[in-house]
Amino acid sequence: MKPLFIFCLFIMVMIFAQFAQAQTVDEIIDKNITAMGGKEKLASLKSVKMEGNLSVMGNDVALAITTSHGVGMRADISVMGTENYQIVTPAKGTVFMPVQGMSEPTPMSDDQLKSATGQLDLQGALFNYKEKGSTVTLVGKETVDGEECYNIKLTNKMGTVTNYFISTKTNFKIKSTGKRMVNGEETEVANTYSNYKQNADGYWFPYSTTNAQGTTDFSKIDTNIAVDESIFKQ
Repeated sequence: MKPLFIFCLFIMVMIFAQFAQAQTVDEIIDKNITAMGGKEKLASLKSVKMEGNLSVMGNDVALAITTSHGVGMRADISVMGTENYQIVTPAKGTVFMPVQGMSEPTPMSDDQLKSATGQLDLQGALFNYKEKGSTVTLVGKETVDGEECYNIKLTNKMGTVTNYFISTKTNFKIKSTGKRMVNGEETEVANTYSNYKQNADGYWFPYSTTNAQGTTDFSKIDTNIAVDESIFKQ
């Protein structure tokens, strides 16, 4: 009887541990959502326009990114006297970059579109993740740029995995990592987020983001503005 008792006890401990972890990871996500303005406020976020500058190889790139939640995203890019853009909708993506020698708009590849459509979710992948068909796991704690963070692994319904690093101190997202297909090759992609500020409507955003292309500093972020959806036509 003793081996059976020990086995049953082991199973109960394992079940409790899984439940406790699920509770813990949801608590972390809830704190992150609260830090960003709260669940009710994030649910009301329908559009965002972000304006800023990216410095690339000594060139200043002016950016204006307009997103309508779940509908479309358009990034207008002014650099070296050229006007460029990228457009993403759930069904299609288009790139037009004269600065790179393009003479006409070019459709995004399936991999590019799959990676880019996540930007259409203004509430963020962690918000209502269960309803979106995603699963999350608390990997543990890690230090990112000197700051202690929770490492949360999210797998969406398409199987794409992203790790989010949430500060244990501020509850803001400090970094995200994941493998994406870039030019036909699986590549590790990382973004870091800093300089969090509250905009005029009470939403919190990282006004500085850094990735392989450089650091973008946003000077203005407007929310819940009227968006003419014709700007997403491709």
